[in-house]
Amino acid sequence: MNNVPKSLQEAMAYFSDSSRCIDYIASRRWPGGVTCPACGSLKVSFNPNRRVWQCSSHHRKRQFSAKVGTVFEDSPIGLDKWLAATWIVANCGNGISSYQISRALSVTQKTAWFMLHRIRLALQDTTAQREPRAEASAAAKPLSMVAEASAP
Repeated sequence: MNNVPKSLQEAMAYFSDSSRCIDYIASRRWPGGVTCPACGSLKVSFNPNRRVWQCSSHHRKRQFSAKVGTVFEDSPIGLDKWLAATWIVANCGNGISSYQISRALSVTQKTAWFMLHRIRLALQDTTAQREPRAEASAAAKPLSMVAEASAP
């Protein structure tokens, strides 16, 4: 995890390997080791041919991938495209359009739009949705100033 990409070119090269993408997601999602999302068991084994884990407990959803329970779930788009798109959205200060993601990742604009909506959903601040807006002028301030003002 020491060599996390710092530029778009590095991100594209870093996330081009599917096994590296799976390792990256697994290390971020399960820092203490992979656990079964259905039962929470630590007794899981990885099948490298299918790129899935299998829980040793017998239950309905014993096989799972790194995508399960994330915004990447139920998507035929590979993790290489998902992680590169996530990197682009997270590192673009002024926002990014689906056309720009489409060109950068060589996917259709419709696919880029779908990815962008899922990524934005994941990046939403859930506390901001629950609390009413403090004042109308806060919307005009840059996000860094709003974050500093609301910090304890």
